[in-house]
Parts: sequence; structure tokens; C-alpha cells
Amino acid sequence: MSNELSWTDRVDASVNDVFEPVSSFLSDVVFVTVPIFGADFPVIVAWLALAGLVFSVYFGFAQVRYIKRSVQLVSGNYDQKDAPGEVSHFQALTSAMSGTIGLGNIAGVAIAVAVGGPGATFWMIICGLLGMASKFVECTLGVKYREFNPDGTVNGGPMLYLRKGLAELGWPRVGKVLAWGSAVMILFFALFGGNLFQINQSLEQMVAVTGGSDSFFSSSAGAILFGSVAAALVALVLIGGMKSIGAVTSKLVPGMGIMYVLACLMVIAFNLPAVPGAIGQIITGAFSPEGVAGGVLGALIAGFRRAAFSNEAGVGSAPIAHSAVKTKRPATEGLVAMIEPFVDTVIVCTMTALTIIIAAGPVYEQARDAVAGGEEVGGTGFGITITSDAFDTALPWFPYLLTVAVILFAFSTLITWGYYGMKSWGYIFGHSKTSELIYKVIFCSTVIIGCLLSLGVLVDLADAALFLAAFFNIIGLFVLAPIVKKELAKVLEWMRRRDAGETDEEIEADEAARGDGPEPVDVSAR
Repeated sequence: MSNELSWTDRVDASVNDVFEPVSSFLSDVVFVTVPIFGADFPVIVAWLALAGLVFSVYFGFAQVRYIKRSVQLVSGNYDQKDAPGEVSHFQALTSAMSGTIGLGNIAGVAIAVAVGGPGATFWMIICGLLGMASKFVECTLGVKYREFNPDGTVNGGPMLYLRKGLAELGWPRVGKVLAWGSAVMILFFALFGGNLFQINQSLEQMVAVTGGSDSFFSSSAGAILFGSVAAALVALVLIGGMKSIGAVTSKLVPGMGIMYVLACLMVIAFNLPAVPGAIGQIITGAFSPEGVAGGVLGALIAGFRRAAFSNEAGVGSAPIAHSAVKTKRPATEGLVAMIEPFVDTVIVCTMTALTIIIAAGPVYEQARDAVAGGEEVGGTGFGITITSDAFDTALPWFPYLLTVAVILFAFSTLITWGYYGMKSWGYIFGHSKTSELIYKVIFCSTVIIGCLLSLGVLVDLADAALFLAAFFNIIGLFVLAPIVKKELAKVLEWMRRRDAGETDEEIEADEAARGDGPEPVDVSAR
């Protein structure tokens, strides 16, 4: 009897058996690779990186030229009191960041460094900088083509700007196909990637620090309790809508980000003499064939893949949150959104990588030896182990702090992806209160299920779905980029006039006379 599978194991196996062929097929399509100088380069990662490069050049490297404007906007210097929307620039930014800053910043970076060597960090930074341009384009479009429900709540995201924007250009059918594809893929990831995976891995970390297999949380009762508490907290925030999400993330994201970065800085301070050597390894490793997975190209692939998967630039998810901002001028939020990949990838991921390189010790070396020997290093647990070992060199109590960080990261990701999924659900099934209630019940139920089942194949399928959404999204971004350029010119002129002392009323009156003022609010009763 003791060898019989539990009911959760049987359900897990049954679901995996059903979805495994679909997952394998979709993964083979989405994550197809092409051989380049002996290394397998994922096409979807190249697609995301290429978009960032094209937009960087097309907009004159806006992420460098206008970063000061981005900070001014997020600081509230140009807030408009009567602007339509639900949340401030800062709240919209933290809401979107809560969906990207998560376990990937802790565990995924460790895998990237183990696979690509320290040089992967350099390419991760480059991809993050390019991703700032992609975020600018998609989030500007998210605000420009958003719709308002009669109760004042906002609907936005790629499903709206792809449909409406391409229709304006005379391609309504193409726009509808891309919009529906994007909505379906984002919804699927919301349920099984942004939800199931996050809660499953946070429970795993909780079990690890509370006794392992002897922990109460390793039992079905403990898992159900953990999942039920998480589901209740998520439900409370989702019921409050975007205003509630913005209020929570505006406090949670800065706090957990600062806590994590300070922990990294403490480790670096304890190993200060090793810092110059670590920086040297990052730079030389990016351009010398010393990586364990394909030399220079292996480091580039590992860095680009980690950055693309971490900051989601070009995927189309972030515009859903950013579209709820209070503004009359779409490009203001595009400029604010550029900060997101910078913080997520250039700062947080780089801090993790630097900490690992200077302090990971034998665990990091073991991972590198495994890759060099031809073994595949994967799994969040191994990644967290490498990171945890690095922190343990200076902070023996860090596994407990790491548990808090993981749970906070997972919770913030849950509520943000819950919102993304709800807006995608609403686009497909309608934004009625009944429809959204059904979605919230399904989403919160999945939180509890995620504590009981691994459903590994579904998580793999969700990953493929997310980056298939990027394929749909970026096609539209390329076509709609000229519209974004016009919006950027408008907002830069508006900010220049505000700096000169003109009021919004004076500027808008002048624009109205020219027929070039802010567009009226689009009220939708979908």
C-alpha cells in the first residue's frame, strides 16, 4: 500500500499525459533553435533582442536620451490632476514590475551564469538595455488604444492596440487574429505560469526551511493551508481591481527590491577584494571563448535568454498594467515603462550575478562542471541553491530571508498576472461582473491546485504560450512604431512647454485650436 501513488500524483500524471504532446509540439515550434558557430540560438530570443535593437535605433536610443524625463514623470513632476485613469505613473510602474521581478531574478540568473559563464552577465545587461526600447513602444500603444468601462476601470494591452491600431491602417483582419492570439496566450500563462508555477515554487522554499520532508507544509494539509491563505490574499487584492493592485505593489515592490539588493550589497561588501576580479571576469568572459556552453556565443545566448525571459520586454504583458495610468498623453507612460527593464535586468539580475560570481563557492563550481561535462542544469531549486550558497558565505541566516523574498516575489507576481489574465479573459468572454467573477474563482482555485500538483508539462506549455504571445505582439509593434514616434514628439513638446511655465490648460487650448490635442476617452461597454 505504501508504494501506491497518492491521488495528487495520479492527477498530476494524468494531466501531464494529456498535455505532453501539445506541450512538446508547441515548445518545438516556439523555442526552435538555429545553429550558429556550434551553439543553438533560440529564434524567439533573437526575435525579442532584434525588436529591442530596431526600436533603439528607430527612436534614437530613447532609453538613453530620455531617461531623465522618465524619472521626472515617475516622480510625479508632470502629473495631470484631471487625467483619466486608475493609478499614478509610479503605481503603474510598480504593478508591472511586480510581474517581472520574481524567482527568475534569484534562480534563473544563477543558471545563466552557470551555463554561460560570468560573461553572460554582460549580455544580460545589453539585452536589458535594448528591452527598454521595446517596453517604451508597447506601453505607449497600450495607453493610446486603451478603453474605459462605464465604471471608470481601464481595459488595455496588446489585444486592443493590435486590433484597433492595425484596423486604422487598413488591416482589421490581421489585427483581430494577432489580438486574439495574444489574449489567449497571455491568459494561459496567467493561469499556469504566473500562477501555478509561482505558488508551487514558493511552497517548495517554505518546505525547505521548515524541516524538508518532515515539515507540516510538505503534507497535503499543509499545502492546502498554504494555498488557501495565498488564494484568499490574492482574491482580496483582485477584488479591489487595479487601484488595489497599485496600492499593494507600490509598497511591496520597492520594499522587497531594496531588501534583496541590500542583501546582495552585504555579500559584496564582505568580499570586497574580489569585486574587481569579478567585474573583469564579466567583461573578458563576454568576449573570450572561456564559457562552458559555446564560448562567446554561449555566453551571449545565456545572457540574452535570461534577460528576455525576466523583463518580458516585447511580450505584451506589461502594457496591460501600464494602460491603467492617469494620463492624457500615451508616450508619458511609455517613457516611464523604460525604467522597468533597467531595474529588473540591469540592476536586480546583475546584482544577483555579481553576488554569485564572487561568493558562490563550491556550488557554483559544481554547476559549471556539470555543464562542462554535458549535463543539463535546470530547475528552479538548483538555481536557488547556487544563489543561497553565495549569500550563506556572508549571511548564514539568509535562507530564511530568501524564503521571505521568494514568497513576496511570488505573491506580487500572482496578483499582477491575475490582473493580466483577467483583462485577457475579459477581451475573450466580455468584461461583465459575472464574467470577471468566474475568472477570479478559476484563478484563485488554481493557486490552491498549484500547491498540490506540479503539472510540469502545463508550466512548460505556459512558457511556450507566453513567448508565442511575443511573436504576435512584436509584429504589431513594428507596424505601429511610426504612430509611437508621433506620440513621443507630442509629449516632448508638451514637457518642454510645461518646463517653460505654461499650464496644461494653456497648452491644451492651443492644441485644440490646431486640432492636435489629447484624444477623448474611449468608453467601452464590452
